[in-house]
Amino acid sequence: MQKNPYIDIYRDSHKIKRVFNALNALSKSLKKPLKIMEVCGGHTHTIMKYALPALLPENVEFVHGPGCPVCVMPKNRIDCAYQIAKIQDVILVTLGDMIKVPGSYGSLQNARASGLDVRFVYSPLDVLKIAKENPTKRVVYFAIGFETTTPMSAALLERTINEKLKNILLHINHVLVPPPLHAILSAKDCQINALLAPSHVSVITGSKIYEPLLECYQIPIVVCGFEPLDVGESLLSILKQTIEGIPKVETQYARSVTAEGNPKAQQLVEKYFTLDSSFFWRGLGEIAHSSLRLKDEYAHYDASVVLKEYLGGIPKDDHKNCLCGEILKGNKKPYDCKLFSKACNPQNPLGSCMVSSEGACAAYYRYQGISAS
Repeated sequence: MQKNPYIDIYRDSHKIKRVFNALNALSKSLKKPLKIMEVCGGHTHTIMKYALPALLPENVEFVHGPGCPVCVMPKNRIDCAYQIAKIQDVILVTLGDMIKVPGSYGSLQNARASGLDVRFVYSPLDVLKIAKENPTKRVVYFAIGFETTTPMSAALLERTINEKLKNILLHINHVLVPPPLHAILSAKDCQINALLAPSHVSVITGSKIYEPLLECYQIPIVVCGFEPLDVGESLLSILKQTIEGIPKVETQYARSVTAEGNPKAQQLVEKYFTLDSSFFWRGLGEIAHSSLRLKDEYAHYDASVVLKEYLGGIPKDDHKNCLCGEILKGNKKPYDCKLFSKACNPQNPLGSCMVSSEGACAAYYRYQGISAS
């Protein structure tokens, strides 16, 4: 197999073992057990793929967070997408992971199977091509994601305006990382002592967005890369901060993340988006100012405004035994769920945490049985 020097260095087994050996030695100085939330679903998959929990000392534990955009999407948002797809002469377009998420009426995959025109793309800019090829139809882009993907939706809107395309609408479901973390960390029963902060989000926003969290909760926050050595080095930093009693925001993923982030992407988002009043998060409920919407001057591109008369209805409750909400808050692990790997699996997902490629349940299912060697 051809080696990749840019990746292999972060998967070097000798370096990983040295870091985790240092971690185990340092853990003896901890005064109490440490619960570290990896916010991003990409980190969860790295942790499970490389069996990193097996390398941890007994007094250090990973818990999973709300950093999977598909997982936190509530049923009523899926229902809106389904209702939009049912409108005559509409093509609904979204990103691939959204296709299988179950809503009250079924998933968008079910909608497509019933004959509705539902398509998925790898890039939002693919919507432009679809719209040009179907000038008599309205093309609605169901936009999802955290700060990572929001600039791409802004770029789509800018291209739509510049190219004078009249048949593209955006249904915005973009959410922000800090607000749900505030909601989780401020809970009375919260036991989280540190955060592995998401790196893709931080490439756009910069690590500065975590400073208010540090000020409020005085816990170590480390922006972490996606390779096993990245995770080990970030954990080592968290332990050192904890033992020294000096929490701070650090960036382990300095090869891609700066304090200020990507100013051009931020300016593009600020041009077209503004804070929405609130967003209902799966498992976390209503959180004020935790999402974005299009500015009023772009309302004629907003599907939730233009197609408002078609949207509505009361969503059904999630399966009563599904623990996705508790998993997203870090209170439960996938194997605590009675449905996990039995009634709920990737072929028949009952909850969003099993659907998404970044979901914690999907990670546990895919990598269960893997142990560190």
